Amino acid sequence: MPALSLQLHPSPFTQHFSQFYEYTPQWRPPKSTRTHVACVSSRPNKKNAGTIVDGEKSGSQDLVRVLLKGCNGNEPLVFRWMQKQRWYIADNGVYSKLISIMGKKGQTRMAMWLFSEMRNSGCRPDASVYNALITAHLHSKDKVKALAKALGYFEKMKSLERCKPNVVTYNILLRAFAQAQDVDQVNILFKDLSDSVISPDIYTYNGVMDAYGKNGMIKEMESVLSRMKINQCKPDVITFNLLIDSYGKKQQFDKMELVFKSLLRSKEKPTLATFNSMIMNYGKARLKEQAEITFEKMTKMRYIPSFITYESLIMMYGICDCVSKARNIFDSMVESGQEVKVSTLNTMLDVYCMNGLHKEADLLFVNARNKGLLPNSSTYKLLYKAYTKANMKDLVQKLLNHMTEDGIVANKKFFLDALGAWKSSPKSSGSVLPVANSRSLKIEKTRV
Repeated sequence: MPALSLQLHPSPFTQHFSQFYEYTPQWRPPKSTRTHVACVSSRPNKKNAGTIVDGEKSGSQDLVRVLLKGCNGNEPLVFRWMQKQRWYIADNGVYSKLISIMGKKGQTRMAMWLFSEMRNSGCRPDASVYNALITAHLHSKDKVKALAKALGYFEKMKSLERCKPNVVTYNILLRAFAQAQDVDQVNILFKDLSDSVISPDIYTYNGVMDAYGKNGMIKEMESVLSRMKINQCKPDVITFNLLIDSYGKKQQFDKMELVFKSLLRSKEKPTLATFNSMIMNYGKARLKEQAEITFEKMTKMRYIPSFITYESLIMMYGICDCVSKARNIFDSMVESGQEVKVSTLNTMLDVYCMNGLHKEADLLFVNARNKGLLPNSSTYKLLYKAYTKANMKDLVQKLLNHMTEDGIVANKKFFLDALGAWKSSPKSSGSVLPVANSRSLKIEKTRV
């Protein structure tokens, strides 16, 4: 097996732009001043009327998104303010966008209020509005109640002429029930879809197969793939990638490799995600040689590795007890001059800790801080968990000192969870340090 060669490329500098809306109050003349008011028609010319209206609608929707993005509990006030503006036009596009935004924020009640407000304003809901409302409910934490609500809206849509379910409606529901592992309801929806005039698309099948695959439901995933072939829907690169990842996670590497060969024979081309998934899943199975072959194949095909690729290699070598090779990749990234992300640092620290090299992890952590690579909450989580599990009092105290220096304070919940885990541990009598549950560790950053 030839030595693994790495070609590191500096990442391009990217600028991020933010949109701002500044409200300028209208100037009012003093009462003593006489002014001449001239009325100018704001009606657009017939020739360009359609273009102007479409542009205003698109612009208002963009502005709605920007205004509500930074709202923290003041959405009703902002919405009322928008309603009073001259540029505001109440239409289904604006309301569906608002409902969608509220759903993503987990504010289901606000989404339902907007739906009621829409009907009160004279707008007639269509399928896009109901789709947004269904999606908003599916973002809530109570999934059982959310799915029941979604089905209720789905049945109501069938009874409304303007709101008949479309393929997007079916795609949303099918994926949601597949994620909930409700195979019977998925099959019912597929039958309902086949009996309708609507044809499923590639997103229909990809959504369900991806949900099944992430749940490890390979048999059900393959059933949907067979349905897709029967309906003569050609797979795209997303289809290939989700199949490769699903088979890889279940360590069904024969099937994974067959799918990869089919991808190479098809009109589609592999992506970085294809190779990253294969490298990571080979690594988890401790198949180092296959992971290295995959990386070599990737570079021969002139793909430029991303930081995720290198993180996958670092973790693969860590799992395969090749810590020195993992560190060589990390050092090569640093020496290349490209930006090293905190997630890459965390991966290398995790590799050290899983191999019992806690002092090496501490040394890397200190060097990274000194060079300006500031750790995040995930860094402290993994190190605290590893140090306490190994009962290394000095490293835990040192870590807590670093947190204090950086102005980072563990909240009350962190200490309570740590104390509870320590008391419930059968080895607590011989241990001085509390061991915290890593899932309950929350870091709060305070400014001094």
